[in-house]
Amino acid sequence: MSQYVITCCSTVDVSEEKLKALDVPYVPFHYFLDAVEFEDDLYTSLSPSSFYRALLEGAEPKTAQVNTDEFTAFFKRFLDAGIDVLHLSFSTGLSGSCQSARVAAEDLKAAYPERRIEVVDTLAASSGYGLLVSMAAEMRLDGDSLDTVKAFVEENKLKIHHWFFSTDLSFYVKGGRLSRMSGWFGTVLKICPLLNMDKDGHLTARYKLRGKKRVIEAMVDKFKECVENGENYGGKCYISHSDCYEDARAVADAVEQFVPALKGKVEIFNIGPTIGCHTGPGTVALFFVGSERID
Repeated sequence: MSQYVITCCSTVDVSEEKLKALDVPYVPFHYFLDAVEFEDDLYTSLSPSSFYRALLEGAEPKTAQVNTDEFTAFFKRFLDAGIDVLHLSFSTGLSGSCQSARVAAEDLKAAYPERRIEVVDTLAASSGYGLLVSMAAEMRLDGDSLDTVKAFVEENKLKIHHWFFSTDLSFYVKGGRLSRMSGWFGTVLKICPLLNMDKDGHLTARYKLRGKKRVIEAMVDKFKECVENGENYGGKCYISHSDCYEDARAVADAVEQFVPALKGKVEIFNIGPTIGCHTGPGTVALFFVGSERID
């Protein structure tokens, strides 16, 4: 069996330490604060608190996906070393980075006919993307082949549930995801929208709830409704948050109480700067394996 590596983008929203432990190299997106460019290096060069403080102080955020030339240079590192590549990509419903990776892969196949380079659209984002990548990486570490892991990802990617809520709508308005009027009414009425990822990898607003307590309860109810094997769930559960750890911890406590058989405790991560530029502070997201996303 040929040697291969699993790679991903920095939008997996897990810690750099976790990716190193799983032996998963990543390629960074880029973001800008007041036109100053940064690499999304999983908060190695700029801490989460510094990043979100800059947003709250009025810094203008902008993001840039990984382009074809960057993917080409990234993949060549492994191909030159005689290593095949299975790249698990950020959802095409949110970014064109998967297409850039595919173009780079096709160009490289001619130069490296003896090597394999496969690109899979995970239809996942943030720590849901990270959860799927970690499951695949553990299979590779256990000795499964590239074909086996690729097939697993394709067959199971729509079983990764993503549920998000936000207590601060101002960045959704700034990014054009909400009108100013809707954002104003939402703030006045303390509306916390609950969103999830649909089968095409797009974020979709599902419910509008008043108050943080109610939206947390609704998120946990969705977990109970959709999670694989109900209270006997033995898989992974990830939560990510943007500068609101206590809210993330409240969700984690409720999940752990419902699922005593959980594989380890809920793992809590920071929402990375690429996605954080669009959500701003105050967002909590819950990820787990459940029934297939069909809408």
